[in-house]
Amino acid sequence: MKSCVIIFPGSNCDRDAVSVLEMTGCKPEKVWHADTALPECELVVIPGGFSYGDYLRSGAMAAKSPIMKEVIAHANKGGLVLGICNGFQVLTETGLLPGTLMRNAKLKFLCREVFLRVENNSTAFTSGYNSKQVINVPIAHHDGNYFIDGDSLKSIEDNNQVAFRYCTAKGELTTEANPNGSIGNIAGVYNEGKNVLGMMPHPERHSEKTLGGIDGRAMFESLLKAKAA
Repeated sequence: MKSCVIIFPGSNCDRDAVSVLEMTGCKPEKVWHADTALPECELVVIPGGFSYGDYLRSGAMAAKSPIMKEVIAHANKGGLVLGICNGFQVLTETGLLPGTLMRNAKLKFLCREVFLRVENNSTAFTSGYNSKQVINVPIAHHDGNYFIDGDSLKSIEDNNQVAFRYCTAKGELTTEANPNGSIGNIAGVYNEGKNVLGMMPHPERHSEKTLGGIDGRAMFESLLKAKAA
């Protein structure tokens, strides 16, 4: 699989993304935000960080970068797009994903490990997990409180667009397990076609034992397997 990682001023997780993509055989190329064309690729990754210093709203300025026109076209043609943390925020700002990310409920930056429950494992991103499997990955965000209006929430629930939910170690959906106040404990969502995924937690940061865990690696192995299939 050929992939590329979009880099904005303020991106700080691009090297992590490139590292895990190389490790899993996804052959990444780095693409600068001001570029006007994507290299030939099946997967586009928008990494975490603080694009444009999070001015205006997190991801709002990055969503207007020249390269995002090509990312949107790639997604609309069925190409795979993964947005992690700030990348998730960028994808909601472009309209590729429903909902928005607001300030964390307690108005504090959060940096710690959380448990996630896999809600839909029948996609290119999650086929390496079991349905309702609980995985452990880190978060590091200030604006990770996912919100969507009631009718749209019902729509994404009915269409199985919820990818992950914050949970306890036993898979229970509790208020205490929800670090940022996200509606429905939602930690990640798909577009209708399931070829675009945005998530606040960082699977790339738990892809090697030396990093403290390997639960995130299965996502990138799933993507490689999807290409091979």
